[in-house]
Amino acid sequence: MRTWAEAMNAAAAPVLSVDLPSGVDPDTGATNGPAVRADVTVTFGARKPVHVLADGAVRSGEVHLVDIGLGPWLDDPAMTVLEAADVGREWRVPGPDDDKYSQGVTGVAAGSATYPGAAVLSTGAAVLATSGMVRYAGWAADDVRARWPEVVATGSVEDAGRVQAWLVGPGLGTGQAARDVLAEVLTDGVPTCVDADGITLLATDPALWDNREPDAPVVLTPHDREFARIAEPLGIKLGDDRPAAATALARRLNCVVLLKGHTTVIADPAGRVLVNAASSAWLATAGSGDVLSGLIGATLASETDPWLAAGCAAWVHERAGVLAAAGAPAPASAILKAIPDAVRLARVAREH
Repeated sequence: MRTWAEAMNAAAAPVLSVDLPSGVDPDTGATNGPAVRADVTVTFGARKPVHVLADGAVRSGEVHLVDIGLGPWLDDPAMTVLEAADVGREWRVPGPDDDKYSQGVTGVAAGSATYPGAAVLSTGAAVLATSGMVRYAGWAADDVRARWPEVVATGSVEDAGRVQAWLVGPGLGTGQAARDVLAEVLTDGVPTCVDADGITLLATDPALWDNREPDAPVVLTPHDREFARIAEPLGIKLGDDRPAAATALARRLNCVVLLKGHTTVIADPAGRVLVNAASSAWLATAGSGDVLSGLIGATLASETDPWLAAGCAAWVHERAGVLAAAGAPAPASAILKAIPDAVRLARVAREH
């Protein structure tokens, strides 16, 4: 198998796989040995997890689905993949009766003296994602005002005013002051995205969860190391089956879990799984996660179902990365600027 797979991958001719690339796990997309990398995969009846998960998403190449009449016998899908039109239908834009408050006010508690850029990026993503209002609360208020004059910026969460959703954690730090900020945000009782240092604080001090209003939605956005930090003490390991691990953590903590990676996996306590397979790796750059968390904060403030809000934000984030890069590496600040174009693409797709 190894010699055959290596020969296929080294061949100058295009590689066509039938149903799935040989050597890739059909349920997890993982490769634990030699595997074929296809240019095109033709599959039948329905897409399989391998086509959108982990290494399988890359090795499948361009996937073509052939309808062979299995529709009446297919089970409900195990996971959801959003198309551009889906995102366009869900993305909140102003109507004739809207004002800056009715569209949702996003609160951002991020950044520090050491990491002011995290505040600027995450706040900027929220600004560009919504026509509503964004309130910033934290140590980087001057930096945020200088870059985003439309933001209402204060020095503390207590002074921020009323919001419909919070984003907390990027660049916040992990000391006592940051812990107090997270505790205060969780007591507010509104949908909250907890990212980066916020996840580390919850992992090291689980008692912080006691500040959460019981029915308040929370979206956690860990990368692999952060996932291990918060999940392994609960007996949950990541392993090859990323949807199963994300779902287990979502159920255990009663929250939505967005597990970052080349394929983003989003799970909720009810067992719903949404995946967003990246078409490139341009998002693997410093500050990219801060942009994503700002997008999630804004979509939560629009009162979208938190699971779907995270999925729509992930789609726009990935598309903005592709648009910003245009074939060459792009920093997070360029990804930020491409958000309106990504939203525009989704809204155009909605009309067709």
